Amino acid sequence: MSDLQTPTAETITLGGGCFWCTEAVFDEVIGVTDVVSGYTNGHTVNPTYEKICEGDTGHVEAVRVKFDPTVISLADVLGIFFAIHDPTSLNQQGADRGTQYRSGIYVHSAMQREIAEQMIVQLNGEKIWDAPIVTEVAVAATFYAAEDYHQEFFKRNPNQGYCMAVVSPKISKFRKNFTHRLKR
Repeated sequence: MSDLQTPTAETITLGGGCFWCTEAVFDEVIGVTDVVSGYTNGHTVNPTYEKICEGDTGHVEAVRVKFDPTVISLADVLGIFFAIHDPTSLNQQGADRGTQYRSGIYVHSAMQREIAEQMIVQLNGEKIWDAPIVTEVAVAATFYAAEDYHQEFFKRNPNQGYCMAVVSPKISKFRKNFTHRLKR
């Protein structure tokens, strides 16, 4: 087993639009031990935020979520992920548009791929959304941590305009719908 996958530590990489939102939610999830905002599954070595925003690197803004599978299952992590963003919107989340904002699950094992693909089939069958899920499921490629000012952005800037308008409502939705998954 790698250091990303052990009996008490599993890692999944998730792209759900702007990483500030996804990181802020998963920071509050019981069993999650680390969340890092960054860039994954592109073709440019050592991309910068400015290059990512140009849309030419192929990367997605993502978070690498490390969690304890004895506390929270991957299925529960993915359930939260699907609840806090629009998985039916191709290459955008709200006003954020471009392939860097695509919905993606970047797996670190064959079992993770199987669980993710099964969940997508199940959720599509439940017709929760008016359109089919377009979340890509792919093997996690090289992950580059975003610049320091992106890490814990919401915690450090809760009154910033984007945080108040976009991040806060996602956190509120999580807290309302997943009270049993909140860190105490």
